[in-house]
Amino acid sequence: MSFTLAIVGRPNVGKSTLFNRLVGKKLALVDDQPGVTRDLREGEARLGDLRFTVIDTAGLEEVTDDSLQGRMRRLTERAVDMADICLFMIDARAGVTPSDLVFAEILRKKSAHVILAGNKGEGAAADAGMLEAYSLGLGEPIRLSAEHGEGLNDLYSQLMPLEEQFEAQARQDAPEVDVDVDEDDDAEDAVPVPTREKPLQIAVVGRPNAGKSTLINQILGEEKMLTGPEAGITRDAISSRTEWNDTPMRIFDTAGMRKKAKVQEKLEKLSVSDGLRAVKFAEVVVVLLDAAIPFEQQDLRIADLAEREGRAVVVAVNKWDIEGDKQEKLRDLKESFARLLPQLRGAPLITVSAKTGRGLDRLHDAILSAYDVWNRRVTTAQLNRWLTGMLEQHPPPAPQGKRIKLRYMTQAKSRPPGFVVMCSHPDKLPESYSRYLVNGLREDFDMPGTPIRLYMRGQSDKNPYKGSRKKNAGALKKHVTPRARREK
Repeated sequence: MSFTLAIVGRPNVGKSTLFNRLVGKKLALVDDQPGVTRDLREGEARLGDLRFTVIDTAGLEEVTDDSLQGRMRRLTERAVDMADICLFMIDARAGVTPSDLVFAEILRKKSAHVILAGNKGEGAAADAGMLEAYSLGLGEPIRLSAEHGEGLNDLYSQLMPLEEQFEAQARQDAPEVDVDVDEDDDAEDAVPVPTREKPLQIAVVGRPNAGKSTLINQILGEEKMLTGPEAGITRDAISSRTEWNDTPMRIFDTAGMRKKAKVQEKLEKLSVSDGLRAVKFAEVVVVLLDAAIPFEQQDLRIADLAEREGRAVVVAVNKWDIEGDKQEKLRDLKESFARLLPQLRGAPLITVSAKTGRGLDRLHDAILSAYDVWNRRVTTAQLNRWLTGMLEQHPPPAPQGKRIKLRYMTQAKSRPPGFVVMCSHPDKLPESYSRYLVNGLREDFDMPGTPIRLYMRGQSDKNPYKGSRKKNAGALKKHVTPRARREK
């Protein structure tokens, strides 16, 4: 990526719509009501032959206090400082507002490269607003329609010379790499460090105000996610790339998930569905609980959702720094976990403080451990020896006098581990016996906490070769030649 472009402007001018068009996907939530975007969202943009990083920002508000709007504004100003180029968008139909004048002055001071664009510029209704845009003193405005894709050629024309300038600067600042290396150095002593090709995908989920964004900021080492005492601040599922303790990861911050009956607004429904999509893309799901009120009904639903989606699960209990009797509380937590979530028996339960960062190393190790278990494979020979022992210890029942025979077992997949058992009358095998086998797999092959899929497949009791000799003899008799009959 040659440069970074931040899209800034008042709420509801179409920043997220343009962001989605540049990245070619509907990543950012879009709605008619203003103020939908709150966090910074980054994406890889394509415009013609240009490749660059684009940042979608929250709408600029004329607020500088510690309110939610004030914190959103500070986050947007941070994006302006980070970006190489700022695309300042106004609503061409509404014209230039007093807020636009204030923000234009801020951008002139903060950013070296500002491009002015009048969005919603289709039709004659935008003509007056486009003329007014010259009064901002930011040069000739681009007439855009993010919704219909109009004006992108003009944006390309403005970005192209800037891209060449940044490329030239990058070549000038590049470190020297053509250096002589002494071949007599102890190269044999160097041990290659294995690197992970793709980052580990992690989704952090939980109820509103559990501390998900604060936890991710602590992992990233910067205030990238908007946080605060208000519940439900996060709306988009924002992904962030990072190296956490030398492990490449992509971490998804998701919106807090309330009970379905309480979710009435269209925007909250969009936020929750965005979070559910993040769970489906993740490899490990961290279910974050509030230590003050852990294992509420909604927490159990969220953990069960991650298990049903087949993700590796780690349960983290946040706000542990303000807990009083930690030993007794931890004992109660483990007892509740085993009783309320038997389908995740053995999954890691980690206590953390997102605010102070305590417990994050243990959380990192638990995530890697859960990921390894999620990828585990067992050989067919081991499985069948194990199955013989399980059948001897506890044979399957004989419903309606029909004995169920479990003949053969193999692992069909991993991520999560899935096993197939060939048996007679699979439809008559009770659920309790399947649970007995799944619990045995967890314990004997060290697969705690991960979802395990067990499939029963039917295999006929009949011997496929039974009666074949008689059939063959009859067939030979039928084809005896007349000459052979006379000789007989």
